[in-house]
Amino acid sequence: MKKSLLSLALLASLGATAAQAEEVKFVTNAAYPPFEFVDENNEMQGFDIDLAKALCAVAELECSFHNQAFDSLIPSLKFRRYHAAIAAMDVTPERAQEVDFSDIYYENSAVFVAPQGKFDSLDELLSQTVGVQNGTSHQKYIQDKLEGEGLKSRPYQSVQDALLDMTNGRLEAVFADTAVVGEWLGKTEGYEVVGDLITDENYFGTGFGIAVTKGNQELLDKLNQGLAELKANGTYESLYQKYFPH
Repeated sequence: MKKSLLSLALLASLGATAAQAEEVKFVTNAAYPPFEFVDENNEMQGFDIDLAKALCAVAELECSFHNQAFDSLIPSLKFRRYHAAIAAMDVTPERAQEVDFSDIYYENSAVFVAPQGKFDSLDELLSQTVGVQNGTSHQKYIQDKLEGEGLKSRPYQSVQDALLDMTNGRLEAVFADTAVVGEWLGKTEGYEVVGDLITDENYFGTGFGIAVTKGNQELLDKLNQGLAELKANGTYESLYQKYFPH
């Protein structure tokens, strides 16, 4: 009887210890290769996912990864359903009012992509319909900067849906991150970048950061320390070369 009571007490103690080790829940939108995507085994892969896993390892954090629509990521953090979001998310002044961001982990730019030879310049796109991912900096950039000049934007749940509509002739062009467009162009013939890279710092030029629930300074510090360590020990460069070899 005493042995049973002792065993129960030990199990209770272990359970309490496990409960104290809170899981860090990362959320992403796994439809944005090469940053995040779902492979043939239904597993999340990509630069962001590998980077987050490496961060969790060096910071000694127990982490899990969850998939949601991009436009729901920040609201999910605000409602504390998740602790952090890593999803090729541009750090913008507007977003920084709602969540806290880690140090920049990827310098970003954006481009328009369209059928080869159809448009010689961005000016020729201004009366056309361009696909964007809903809730992104790309959508806001067009709304703020180009809709007044005649360009129309059409929101999609993912950039891949927009690119598919363009290949099926339902869109004239797509506006997305340079790395994502480059990945797609490497596998798709008959399309090209239109105009120059766009690096407006209010939308794209600052770069990508990991979003964290506002006020969670402890997690933010761990992520920033982890990023610094991964850059110092060569892990970051190895991951970068794996996904962006050119």
